[in-house]
Amino acid sequence: MSLNAGLTMIPESDIAKHQAVAQAMVTRLVILEADGGPASTAISGTGRRFVSTVSSGGMRRTREVELSKTIALIRPTDPLLSPAQHQLLYRSRRGIEIALAVADVFARQTELEQLQSRNTTAPLAGEEATRFKALLSAAAYVAAFTFAAYLGATLPGEGEPAEDTDAPDYLFETAQDAVKSLVAGLDRSIAGAADDTALIARARAFARVALEGLILRRARFTGLSTFDSAHIRIEQDDFTINGFDVAPGQKRKLLSMSFKKPNEIVGNHIAKYQAMRLAKMLMAYDFERQMNPFVELGGFLFTFIGDGMPGTGKTMLIQMLAGLLDDYCRIAGYPFHYENFGVDQISSYQGKSGQNCKEFVNNVVNPKAIGFGTIDDVDQVAAKRSDDRASAGQHEVTAVLMESFAGASTVVRGNCTFGMFSNYPENVDDALRQRAGARWLVDGPQSEADYIDIFAILVGKNHSIPLGEHALLAGQEIKQAVSTSYGQHSRPQEDGLLAVWERYEKAHSKLETLADVGTYLHMIKEAEPRFTGRAIKNITDAIKMRAMDVDLPDEWFATPEAFMHKSYDEKTQMIEALRGPITMEMVLQEINRYADSEFRYSDKSDDAAVAEIIRRERQRERAIREIETMKADGRWDADR
Repeated sequence: MSLNAGLTMIPESDIAKHQAVAQAMVTRLVILEADGGPASTAISGTGRRFVSTVSSGGMRRTREVELSKTIALIRPTDPLLSPAQHQLLYRSRRGIEIALAVADVFARQTELEQLQSRNTTAPLAGEEATRFKALLSAAAYVAAFTFAAYLGATLPGEGEPAEDTDAPDYLFETAQDAVKSLVAGLDRSIAGAADDTALIARARAFARVALEGLILRRARFTGLSTFDSAHIRIEQDDFTINGFDVAPGQKRKLLSMSFKKPNEIVGNHIAKYQAMRLAKMLMAYDFERQMNPFVELGGFLFTFIGDGMPGTGKTMLIQMLAGLLDDYCRIAGYPFHYENFGVDQISSYQGKSGQNCKEFVNNVVNPKAIGFGTIDDVDQVAAKRSDDRASAGQHEVTAVLMESFAGASTVVRGNCTFGMFSNYPENVDDALRQRAGARWLVDGPQSEADYIDIFAILVGKNHSIPLGEHALLAGQEIKQAVSTSYGQHSRPQEDGLLAVWERYEKAHSKLETLADVGTYLHMIKEAEPRFTGRAIKNITDAIKMRAMDVDLPDEWFATPEAFMHKSYDEKTQMIEALRGPITMEMVLQEINRYADSEFRYSDKSDDAAVAEIIRRERQRERAIREIETMKADGRWDADR
């Protein structure tokens, strides 16, 4: 598996083979380092150390480093290590093992391994020797980066460490030399710590400073491009490296959310139904094969957009889908990761917003977990490319989302889904909006029965007011409600699309063949230029989803063995047995549902533009009247 083709898993056997070397490094090593480095004595009254103005950069001396002894000396009277001391020693050794294993992966995925092999038989010369030296230094850089990142991610503590520490004397001849230089720097940083708290704080501060120094030096190395897009995970340590991200491998936060049950949501029948089906679809994912039968058979929903007015229930839909997935994952024993990308992750630093967004996407698509990612208020987070008033960070987010949702390197495995939600979807970039495979109209309660149901639910039970002549929640029975909702789309709902439909019927009568469907689609394209080939793909995916509109039995998800823990082939057979055919009714309903949304967005966008023009014209007329009044009063001065 190549570094840039998704997730790279390093087996424990490849890590364990470096244990002897790692143990030797934390026990005792001899290193040649620059002389005349920062003095260890702090200047009185400051937190700074004395730095000589005399340059001695060319002088080097050997130094013995005994990290395990330095850690033990924090509590010299106790022959045993405290839990904090042991943790630092273990994480240091484990970090060395992982750093050397990652360097091995880098060597295999570049020319380095072959050049190393040939260099052992006969010394390389000329251009090959130059390439060999450059790749050897790059592997050393990768090892140092991995070690520092591992310490920063696995040592306990929140926020930025307050301790002041010095950068290590980096060595980049080989991967082992690079790690040795960081171990020596760590040893110097923790020496003399007052207690366990200071010990860990200093170690975390060292990891941060080491990473900062490495990032500054990155441009000096060639051959790092393959590692830049690496996605490497060490499952045992819950440690992930995503290329050279500034803060790699951060641990996932525990999901804290107020979940909603499907019966607590009134209205939004199609959106609720599709969310319930999507949750079951995701649970068909096979972790061994890293693929979902629904991706192969058709109908998997990788991205969707939910739009509706404020207060119609978008947040409740998110809570419902996340709650269903959390319940199913607990039953199956699968890891579940939910993450939202919001306006708080837009940064004023160039490139940082894009990095934050890419990290969000990578966290959700991690094939070792079931993932659900949301972009709430996507119209505020991701800007239209034509909007010159938007920040650079918003434009970065738009670019990352477009590439991640339907880019050349996008791989849909079926373990995760992304939902974009907005009150104003017409303000979302057209190309990004069309990357949403499904449109969920979140319009909240609509009928009289819906309003009775929602009031009865929300008012609670602390009353004796009679319900009256009403069957509570009868209209929310999902199959009946969905059938009614789908049936409404047998004819278009938006005036613009209805005009196209009536024009087609007048010229061609009923739609009965694929040619008829193609003609209807072309007429829609003529009326709405944004109805492109991607729109046709989204419609056909929705049709396949309707054909796969199989009601996976609830008992399949009551126990892990019934369905979720079965093999990929068994899951596929069970799903195929429930699949139905594509019908013309489905085709027309899905075309009209999707096209209605495009016409709705266009109408809203046009209405907003017209309202703005009217507002400006009213202001202009008011300004003219006030100018005339000022002229009549002699108060108008055109030169002022």
